[in-house]
Amino acid sequence: MFQLPQSAAQVRSGHSQVVDFIGRAIVSGEFAEESILPHDVDLSKRFSVSRTVVREAMKTLAAKGLVAARTRVGTWVTDRENWNLFDNQVLSWHVQDKIDEALIQSLTEIRLALEPYGAMLAAERASEAEIEELRQLAEAMGNPDHTPESMALADLEFHLAITAASRNPFMRRVNDVIEAALFSVFKLSSPTHDAGLVKEIARSHMDIVEAIAARDKDRARAAMENVIDVGIARVRSAAPAGS
Repeated sequence: MFQLPQSAAQVRSGHSQVVDFIGRAIVSGEFAEESILPHDVDLSKRFSVSRTVVREAMKTLAAKGLVAARTRVGTWVTDRENWNLFDNQVLSWHVQDKIDEALIQSLTEIRLALEPYGAMLAAERASEAEIEELRQLAEAMGNPDHTPESMALADLEFHLAITAASRNPFMRRVNDVIEAALFSVFKLSSPTHDAGLVKEIARSHMDIVEAIAARDKDRARAAMENVIDVGIARVRSAAPAGS
């Protein structure tokens, strides 16, 4: 029977649905590493899309490092070490599944490698307008009415503003990429139940601003390292046991 062609919007919707479902299933472990995925025909029926849409979805997942294809074998799930965590969608799936110790440690390492130096560059390069923006963002973190989500967003905005003030496009790009993970750990570490700790967080971030305003690169670096260390300690204490 003749069928009308799918609209471009329908194709994109079906493609996104397949990519999102399989991507989440892989990251969560529902589809284990090195396991063979269902055949294109089965996936086509499951999602009510054409085999062409399924194949395009597999190409997208392959570009993210999640799957690979073998002749006469099929499409299989790659080892976790091959997954591209610099892909926003992959990282989002990862943090939505769980924030485990391995992710916390990896995120801490990349932050300590980049953000303290970014604070040093901001102390050298930030404009007066950027410093004033940072001051306002730090003050906003002390709002006693914060929810975990709103405080995590305020924290994220502050750190993104620091990397913007560093004037280093590579640092800004890295923070943009790991934004989902940063928001998740900031949310986990937000002590909104304790007004005293909320004020302390605002004060420690203001220490970074004051160091940048004073053009004191060493103090800016040390203040940023302190904020990261203290925040990660809160994340580890708040993370569910066994994660």
